[in-house]
Amino acid sequence: MFLLGISNDCSCGCFKKWQPAPSQILTSSCCFLYCTWDECNLFVLVLVKSLCGLEASRVPSEEVLSCTGESCDSSDEMDAKENINERTTSRKKKSKRHKENPDEAVGGDYPIDIWLLLASYIRPEDIVKFSLICKKAWTVTCTAAFWTRLYRRHYTLDAYLPLRLRPESMERLRCLRACVIRSLYHMYEPFASRVSKNPAIPETTPSTLKNSKCLLFWCRKIEGNRREPMWEFNFKFKKQPPRLKSKCCRELQPPVQYEDVLTNPDQDCCLLQITTLNFIFLPVVMGMIFTLFTINVSTDMRHHRVRLVFQDSPIQNGKKPRLDQGVQVVLDPVHSVRLLDWWHPQYPFSLRA
Repeated sequence: MFLLGISNDCSCGCFKKWQPAPSQILTSSCCFLYCTWDECNLFVLVLVKSLCGLEASRVPSEEVLSCTGESCDSSDEMDAKENINERTTSRKKKSKRHKENPDEAVGGDYPIDIWLLLASYIRPEDIVKFSLICKKAWTVTCTAAFWTRLYRRHYTLDAYLPLRLRPESMERLRCLRACVIRSLYHMYEPFASRVSKNPAIPETTPSTLKNSKCLLFWCRKIEGNRREPMWEFNFKFKKQPPRLKSKCCRELQPPVQYEDVLTNPDQDCCLLQITTLNFIFLPVVMGMIFTLFTINVSTDMRHHRVRLVFQDSPIQNGKKPRLDQGVQVVLDPVHSVRLLDWWHPQYPFSLRA
């Protein structure tokens, strides 16, 4: 249980000293801020209730609000209306003051320890929303403590994990964030269901691979129940970052001390797996830009026919690729086509990552 006392030296001037009575101590494991009725109190309360997941939602809002003072349970309607009018007038004055002095700081600056504590209750699917609250919340999501706690919260003994994603391997800080994300697709049910519900490639042609660079290409023989083996052709692509027209629109650089935690050699990479009924000789396309992907019905009307077009330079928006200038790869007959992102459980990654 955590109890946090805030003194009256807050930058926004809305906090007051608070001494908890024994009857007011909550048994919840979540941390709450007790302060006057102002923006900071509502901000932290809404933040905990909206982003902290199931653990924080078990604490009713009425129990928290009852600890802020006798003004919360007032039965006089006139007093309630006066309080609303006072708050509205105060907000108007603050807004007017902000317009007159735009350089003046508005709001409260919470310590990073508070954001690290709140991050312990964030669901994996809400991490992006949490990191967009402010810069300190984003900095918390870059730390090794955040990703280690997230892994321990969702780890189960019966989870089947690769060697690199097991607890004894999570002590390494390098690529910690990427390994935790990969492990969540094995252990966390909402993420695992996303993988199982993804439609097949023939129903959704992957247009996201356009202008991606082919980094690697390999093939392997698949021995199965069929008399003749099938062949699996793998193309590893890396999506090219968009060109920014303005130099001011640059991404936020993470802290230097957390570079190993955020390192991911497979960032923006995906794997295109095409399984054919027989071996097909293909030209060398490594280092070329992928510009066209089409799937049609094969000549035997039972399988698919896949055509890939590679060129030396990317295609500009709105222009069609010229087939006479590129290298065409035709695979026919095709048994299956799969597109795996770097976090997919079946995506091959190095154990040294």
